[in-house]
Amino acid sequence: MSNQTKIHSALAEAMSARSYITLTPVQEAILKIEDANSDLLVSAQTGSGKTLAFGISIANTLLAEKMEFDRPKIPLAIIIAPTRELALQVRKELEWLYVRTKAQFASCVGGMDPRAERRTLESGAHIVVGTPGRIRDHIERGVLSLSDIKAVVLDEADEMLDMGFREDLTFILGKAPVERRTLLFSATVPTQIVKLAKTYQKESVRISVSSKKSQHLDISYHAIKIQPSDRDKAVVNLLRYHDVSGAIVFCNTRAAVTHLASRLTNRGFSVVALSGELSQKERNFALQSMRVGKANVCVATDVAARGIDLPNLELVIHADLPQSNEAMLHRSGRTGRAGRKGVSVVLIPNRNFKKVERMFESNGIEPSWVTPPSADQIIEKDRISLLKSELLTSPADASEVEIAQRILQKFPIEAIASAFVRSQMAGKSAPEELTVSNAIGPADFSNSSWFELSVGYRDNAEPRWLVAMLCRVGNMDKSLIGDIQIHNSLTFVEIASNGVQQLLAEIGPDFLLEEKIQIKQMQAAPERIQLVRKRKFSSSRRSSNHAGLSELSTKKNVKLSLENKKKPKSKKSKAVSGELDFKKYKRKPKKANSEKTPFENQAIHNQAPHDLKLGQSNQRHDKKEKV
Repeated sequence: MSNQTKIHSALAEAMSARSYITLTPVQEAILKIEDANSDLLVSAQTGSGKTLAFGISIANTLLAEKMEFDRPKIPLAIIIAPTRELALQVRKELEWLYVRTKAQFASCVGGMDPRAERRTLESGAHIVVGTPGRIRDHIERGVLSLSDIKAVVLDEADEMLDMGFREDLTFILGKAPVERRTLLFSATVPTQIVKLAKTYQKESVRISVSSKKSQHLDISYHAIKIQPSDRDKAVVNLLRYHDVSGAIVFCNTRAAVTHLASRLTNRGFSVVALSGELSQKERNFALQSMRVGKANVCVATDVAARGIDLPNLELVIHADLPQSNEAMLHRSGRTGRAGRKGVSVVLIPNRNFKKVERMFESNGIEPSWVTPPSADQIIEKDRISLLKSELLTSPADASEVEIAQRILQKFPIEAIASAFVRSQMAGKSAPEELTVSNAIGPADFSNSSWFELSVGYRDNAEPRWLVAMLCRVGNMDKSLIGDIQIHNSLTFVEIASNGVQQLLAEIGPDFLLEEKIQIKQMQAAPERIQLVRKRKFSSSRRSSNHAGLSELSTKKNVKLSLENKKKPKSKKSKAVSGELDFKKYKRKPKKANSEKTPFENQAIHNQAPHDLKLGQSNQRHDKKEKV
């Protein structure tokens, strides 16, 4: 341990006894600070080793050169966490870290007997760990004194502010001595955290080990596009496919948690549900069931899952989309902790595709765009698992040999093997059949291809109809369709590079979309002409209006051309009286359709028998203005 000399010797001994050899990045960063007594603002993800980091940081402040604490009186340090579970987890970690210092700890958390906490505080404690509300309550009742506090630690500070504990934190920090250390640990550092640091810290040292590249190294992100109606089925297949010892599924509402937990239970999964309607006793029972292995799936809301410590979580499923960038990180941070690998799967309804794509980009995440596990894939994986089962590969005990031989003598080998398969598959849910989206990832128009269709204005072609036909015949997602240019008798369509082969495979060698509508791939993009009808399926934002109003291909050029060709007005056109002003703005009577300007003709979808030339459109426009 290269930085061991900066760790208090009592803590170093405890870490060595636990074979704690490698420090995490946040722990190494703490030890590189020149002034060991400075205030800290640390940005690090959940599960990055923050508890040991601030435990190491405050040790020298509390102990100085001493190896052990004196007899406990009033607290020297107070550590505040957002939830009861996290506070108790922090205390448990610090107890083994400070075991050689004879430190006395006290917990002040909601859901516990306040009278027992009061007795512990009155008997003396060196370090207090608790939640904001209960700590404030003890201070106001005169049970907890902060007069000798040397260090205050706010763990998951952003979570506490999000949960509405700002007033409690302000009260607690205001009661602590001015000459103290204040350490803020947060997964994210929004504006409100910065303001809190400026108010209650003195020239704090900023540490960030949650860079967009490093914070996701132990988590594999998978993005799956689904139909909204397939959400529950996708969750079932993901749980069956990954078959992990611990998984957490996030929903946005209590009702969604209740519904999904019930659905999974009916499908044979061992499930617990966490939501705000549970009592503390029910919550504790649910978490304990996960820890001891009685349940392996937890369905929870974001609020209910805050601060929980489930050590064996290998899979996170976002059944409902995260409501913010930070929520995505907090959810996913339940797995991939302390060097262990994990998988985070985001289920994306088609209508929310762009929103989630921006979330990934903002968080610096490059997910793997995949399809949900199919029934065939799950069945094949089950077969592979059976062949690798330890029941088959481990040697038989002597007590098993006799009964095994008797079974072989009495039953055919096929019957024995079938019985083994049935016993192993018993209780496992049958996989679901899903509606799989053909566009599993973002459309790539960087190297797109153009196709020519033998249909145009004269055939009443319009974008909505064309898109529906291409998606139906090509068995493709509409996000793979880019520009659509409709002309008199032809239409040009842009297809994303990751959709070209799909389209070619579906239309076959006859190159027919529908009867009499031929399609062929173009060698290059079509030349832009003066008047086109087009619809843009851009990678950033698609219009919801599929009517496809006609527009001039280059409005700027048209405007300049009109200005250059406009004739100077005659002297009669100058306004010299109110009467002339009135005539100038008097509405002209409508002419026949053939007399309409190009701009008027554009609003009439199926009355453009010929492509208009730019010069003609300018002359007509000038003529109208001259009159």
